[in-house]
Amino acid sequence: MFSKMDMYLTGELTAIREDYKLLENMNKLTILKYVEMKDIAVNISRNLKDLNQKYAAVQPYLNRIILIEEQVAALELAAYKLDAYSKKQSTRS
Repeated sequence: MFSKMDMYLTGELTAIREDYKLLENMNKLTILKYVEMKDIAVNISRNLKDLNQKYAAVQPYLNRIILIEEQVAALELAAYKLDAYSKKQSTRS
């Protein structure tokens, strides 16, 4: 009976030890994954900072493009009005 109890307890302890080894390996892999994710986050942060600096450098040019676009739209509207006016005047003559 003691022998069977010894075998049973040994088996239980072996299973528990294996469970702890599995947990330890899972924890090690999790640590590695978190380190990898931290490196990715650092790279993303660095790239985002670079992009923000580049965008800030380009912003004045974008503002000028928007202004030119607005001026072109106003000029186009004036050209349409002038065209309509000249057509109206030509039909009166």
